[in-house]
Amino acid sequence: MKQIAYLSLGTNIEPRKKHLIKALELLEQSNVISIIKKSSIYETAPVGYTNQADFLNMVIELRTNLSSIQLLEYCQKVEQELGRKREIRFGPRTIDLDILLYNQEVMTEERLTIPHPRMHERAFVLIPLCEIAPNISLPDNESIQDSIHQLSKEELSGVRKWEHH
Repeated sequence: MKQIAYLSLGTNIEPRKKHLIKALELLEQSNVISIIKKSSIYETAPVGYTNQADFLNMVIELRTNLSSIQLLEYCQKVEQELGRKREIRFGPRTIDLDILLYNQEVMTEERLTIPHPRMHERAFVLIPLCEIAPNISLPDNESIQDSIHQLSKEELSGVRKWEHH
């Protein structure tokens, strides 16, 4: 049976839009992943390590036959193919693929935590997720809208729809 997962994609190394497009193409090329919905692209201020360029972020809904760990491994393969280097925590990256939700699974393993442990505090994840899945409940039964309303004005103001297509 096909599983439903939500991934967040982020990049802040030019050419940013090309990195997003290439990541989507690599995901689509898999015969075990099909992208169902894509959010708009949002430009967002960096979080954590702020001495870096703004990010382009988006969220996708996909269906897959892969287990959550297999999906993680596939995402890491895509990151490597696009030249991702993990030198600074929260630092610049060609592409970052994070599994936000996988069905209603709740798990904590060394390599993977679902739902993503910091997604509820990140406007750059919640806003595009809400765009494509406004009625989804997070595993704690909180709505996405409730999570967005709990974010600070500063956090929300760092996320804006990207118009440079």
